[in-house]
Amino acid sequence: MQAPKAPSTLLVAAALALAAAVSLGLARFSYALLLPPMRADLGWSYFVAGAMNTVNAAGYLAGALAAPSVLRRAGARAVFLAGLFVTALALLGHGLVVEDGVLYALRFVTGMGSAATFVSGGLLAARLIGMPSAAPAEAATTASTAKESKEASAGLVLGIYYGGTGVGIVASALLVPALAERAAAHAWQGAWIGLAALAALALAITAAATRRLADAAAVAAAATSGARQRFHWRPFAPALAAYLLFGIGYIGYMTFVISLLREERLAGAVVVAFFVMLGAAVVASSWLWARLLQRSRGGGALALLNALLAIATVLPVLSVAPLAVFASGLLFGAVFLSLVASTTSLVRHNLAPAAWPAGIAAFTIVFAAGQIVGPSAVGFVADHLGGLRAGFTGSAAVLALAALVAMRQRPLAPRPA
Repeated sequence: MQAPKAPSTLLVAAALALAAAVSLGLARFSYALLLPPMRADLGWSYFVAGAMNTVNAAGYLAGALAAPSVLRRAGARAVFLAGLFVTALALLGHGLVVEDGVLYALRFVTGMGSAATFVSGGLLAARLIGMPSAAPAEAATTASTAKESKEASAGLVLGIYYGGTGVGIVASALLVPALAERAAAHAWQGAWIGLAALAALALAITAAATRRLADAAAVAAAATSGARQRFHWRPFAPALAAYLLFGIGYIGYMTFVISLLREERLAGAVVVAFFVMLGAAVVASSWLWARLLQRSRGGGALALLNALLAIATVLPVLSVAPLAVFASGLLFGAVFLSLVASTTSLVRHNLAPAAWPAGIAAFTIVFAAGQIVGPSAVGFVADHLGGLRAGFTGSAAVLALAALVAMRQRPLAPRPA
C-alpha cells in the first residue's frame, strides 16, 4: 500500500500564507475598517486611534526582538503555530472589552503573536524553497532544468507566503462592515469575534498542512546548530534604513485610508470594494514581482517598490475621485507586501542559511520600529497640521526617501554561476 503523497511545495506555501493572512491581514490591517466605528463609539481623537496601532507595532517589535532566541530553543514550526494561537486568542479579546487600557494591552499582545508567526513563517518559507519537490519521479527533468525551475519558483514561494496577507484583507473587507455596522451597542465587537473565528480556522488548516515541515525544520536546525552565524548589520545598513523608513511610511496609509475615504463621503459599497481590490492586488503581487525578487540581489527591488508606494500614497491627496482612489489602492496592494518579501529575498541571496533566522529577525525589528512611529505621527499631523491629507503627504515623502536610500544597497555575495 502506497503512502499518501506529501503536499506540493506551492500548496504548503499557500498554507503558510494563511498565517500571513492572520498575522497582518486580520490582526493589523482589518483595524483600518474597524477604526471609524470604534472612533465614533469610543470618542477617540486621531492620535488615540493611531496610538492603538502604535502599541500593536510595539508588541510586534518585542516579538521580533525575542524571535531569534525563541527560534533557537523551540524551532520554527512550534513558534509559528504558537504565535497563531496567541493572535487568535487576542483577537477574541478585542470583542469582549471596551476600555481603552485593555484594548491597548490586547493590541500589544496581538503584535507579539503576529511577529512570532511572521518571522518564523518567513523562515519556513525560505527553507521550503530548498526542500525536495513532491512531484513524482517520472516527471523529473534534467538536473540543470530542475535547478532553473527551483530558482524561478523561489520568488514565487516567498511571494505566495507574503501575498497571503491579501487573503486576510479581502476576508476583513467582506466580514467587518457586515458585523460592525449593525444597529447594536458596540457592534464593532462582533467583527473582532468574527476575525478571531477566521484566525482559529486558519490555525487548524495551517497546522495540518505543514506537518512535513516539522521534520524538515528539525533537520535544518541540527545541520546549523554548530555553525550558527550572527547577522552583521553594517553591510546591510542602506537596506535596513530604507526598510525602517518603509515601516514609518506605509503604515499610516493602511491605518487611516478607510477613515480618509469615509471623511470624503464615499459610499460604503465603494469603500468595501476599494479594500477588497487592495487585498486582491496583494494576492496577485505574488506573481507580479516573483522574477524581480529572484533577480535582485541588492537594493534595486527595495528602491523600486518604495518609489511605487510613494506614488500610491500621494494619489488620494491629489484627488478622491473614484478613479484616483482605486488606482491608489490597486498600486499600493500590488506592491507593499512584495516589498516585505524583497527583504527575505535579500537575506537569502546574500547570507548562508545558518544566518537566515538572524537576518530575517533584524529586518523585522527595523520594520516594527518604523511602524511604531508611523500611526501616531500621521494621527498627530491629522489632528493638528491639516487633516489626514497632510499626514498622507508626509508618508509619501518618507517612502520616496526610502527609495533613494535603498539604491545604495549593493549585493554582498557573488551571483552563482
